[in-house]
Amino acid sequence: MQLLRRVPYCLLAIVFCWNTVGSAYSEDWPQWLGVQRDGVWREDGIIDSFPEGGPKVLWRTKLGGGYSGPSIANGRVFVMDRIADEIDPKTAKILNEGEPPKNLNFLRKLLPGKERVVCLDEKTGKELWSHQWDCPYTTVEIYAIGPRVTPTVDGDRVYALGAEGDLVCLAVEDGSVIWQKDFKKEYGLAIPEWGTAAHPMVDGDQLICVVGGEGTTCVSFDKRTGKELWRSLSSAQPGYCPPVIYEIAGKRQLLIWHSDALEAINPENGDVYWSIAVKPTFAMSIGQPVIEDNLIYIMSFARVSACIKVSEDGNSANLHWRGDTARGVAGVFCTAVIDDGHVYACGQNGRYTCIKLEDGEKLWSTFKPSTGNRPGAWANVFTTKHKDRYFLTNDLGEMIIARLSPAGYQEVSRAKLIEPTHAVANRMLVWTHPAFANKCVYIRNDKEIICYSLAK
Repeated sequence: MQLLRRVPYCLLAIVFCWNTVGSAYSEDWPQWLGVQRDGVWREDGIIDSFPEGGPKVLWRTKLGGGYSGPSIANGRVFVMDRIADEIDPKTAKILNEGEPPKNLNFLRKLLPGKERVVCLDEKTGKELWSHQWDCPYTTVEIYAIGPRVTPTVDGDRVYALGAEGDLVCLAVEDGSVIWQKDFKKEYGLAIPEWGTAAHPMVDGDQLICVVGGEGTTCVSFDKRTGKELWRSLSSAQPGYCPPVIYEIAGKRQLLIWHSDALEAINPENGDVYWSIAVKPTFAMSIGQPVIEDNLIYIMSFARVSACIKVSEDGNSANLHWRGDTARGVAGVFCTAVIDDGHVYACGQNGRYTCIKLEDGEKLWSTFKPSTGNRPGAWANVFTTKHKDRYFLTNDLGEMIIARLSPAGYQEVSRAKLIEPTHAVANRMLVWTHPAFANKCVYIRNDKEIICYSLAK
C-alpha cells in the first residue's frame, strides 16, 4: 500500500531529513493520522516498553471539551476545543421535529458556546495563541462536547473545521484569519446528528473537504484564498469520514465514503471514476477507507463492512465481499490497519479482531485491548503501527504496546495515560486519537492535553 498525495513543502523537508539523518530522524504529526495520513508512526529511538509507573510527563495544559485530536508541526501543537456556556441541559431547547426521540443518541438540543483553535508550544505546552468564534451546537446533546476534527497544518497555515460546519484557515504564527467558510450558509449544509467531522486534506494547491448537499458532498478550495475550485457528488448526508487519496491501478483516486456509497473521484477536477453503494448505518461512515494493492476495506456500525476491488484500469470497481456476523470486522470510531493481507481493527463493543482481507475470514478476536474480557457499550481502540508492533489506545485512557499477527494478539506493555471524562452509556471514556511526534505522544480529554516522552 502506498498513500500518495502532493506533499506540502514543509513535509518534504521532513522526509528529506529522514533519508539523510537516519537514526536521528524525528517526525511531526501535522494532520489526521500523521504525515502520510495512514496511521503509521515512522520514528526511531522509541521505547520498547513502558517504564514502571508509565512514561515521563513533559507537560500538561488545560483545555475545554472536544474529540479533536492534536496535530504537531514546526515546534507547535494545534488542537480544537469548546467552551460551553453555562446552561442547564434539561432546559435547553429541543430541536427535533415532532415528538422528541426516546433514544438519547438522537435527541438534539440547542447548546450555546464557543469553539476554539488553540496553538501551544511543543516543548512546554504554553499557549501561544487561540482563535475562537461563537458556535451554538445543534447536534445530539449527549455527544455535543466539542469539535471533532484534527487541524491540518500546511506550512504557514492551519485549517480547522468545527462541529457546526465552520471552516477556518489561520496563520500559524499568530492565529489571524486568512479566510473562512460557513458550510451551512454557503452550501446549505444540514448539520448531521453528530456534527461535521471529516478532517480537511491538503493536496497540492487545494484543500479538499467533505461538505454536504446537492452536488457538494466534496468540495475543493484554493488552500491560499478559499476560492472554490470544483465540487462533486451528492448524498443524503455527508457522513463523518475524512477524504483520502490513494494511487490505485495507476490513478490517484480520492475516496469519499458518505451516507449512500463509497465513491472514487479524480482529485484534479472531481470527476467520478466509480461508485459502490455500501451504506453505513445511520450515515455513520467514520473510519477512513484503507487499501492494499487494489483492495479497499471499509467498516461501520451494526456489522457493516466491505471489501471493494478496483479494476486494473482504475475506472471501475466491484463489491468483492460484504461482511456479516461471521465475516469481516465492523469498527465504529476507528480506522482499520492492513498489514500483509490482514486487517486489524476494533469491532463493535470492543471486540478487537483480525481478518483476512481477501475474503473477510475471522482469524481471532479478543477484548483484551479494550475492556479486558467482555463487551462494552461503544468500546473503542485506536490502532497506530510502529515498525513491527502497534500502539493501541483504548477509550479508558490506556495505551498498549502490542504485537499483532495472524497467529494472535501479544501484549508487550500497558500504561494509563489520561483520565476518561465523557459519560456515555454508563461508561466514562475518552474518544480522541493521540498524535505521535518527535518521540512523544500527545493525548487529550475534555479537561487537558498531556505530552509524554516515549524516547528510549
